[in-house]
Amino acid sequence: MSVSLGFMLRHPAHLVALGFGSGLAPRAPGTAGTLAAWAAFVLLQRAFGPLPWAVLLVAGLLLGVWACTLCARHLGIADPGAIVWDEILAFWLVLWLIAPAGWLPQLLAFALFRFFDAAKPGPVGWADRLFKPQAGGQVGWAQGFGILFDDLVAAVCTLLLMLPTRSLWT
Repeated sequence: MSVSLGFMLRHPAHLVALGFGSGLAPRAPGTAGTLAAWAAFVLLQRAFGPLPWAVLLVAGLLLGVWACTLCARHLGIADPGAIVWDEILAFWLVLWLIAPAGWLPQLLAFALFRFFDAAKPGPVGWADRLFKPQAGGQVGWAQGFGILFDDLVAAVCTLLLMLPTRSLWT
């Protein structure tokens, strides 16, 4: 089954997992999803304080495991590139924890997060391999969580580089 607008609209899990359409980008859907996360964060940060963001992130994690599992299962692929809810949720976490931050620190966070997510160095690569199914194995809840897990590790790596310099940009 291919990823298309029709596929995305067939099930609410597909809509969430595909980042409300950002995962349909023909090139670099992970980058498109991260950009969508950034735009949504900028729009929502004025309305949300720290507690609503914490609730949104926890709810987004639970929703994401469900949505990513079903979408990957329906596509028959353990970690389809079009699934970008993982990028959205992980980058929201980064932006929330570096706030308040201007455009330059946010841009640096974006670049670092995209590097860790795409190149998958060290712990991110380990996290990416941890929940992959065996050859011919089915996509289950562990794989749905795994889709999110490596991006959360990429977020932690980004934060480990960003937070020590926080005093320079706040």
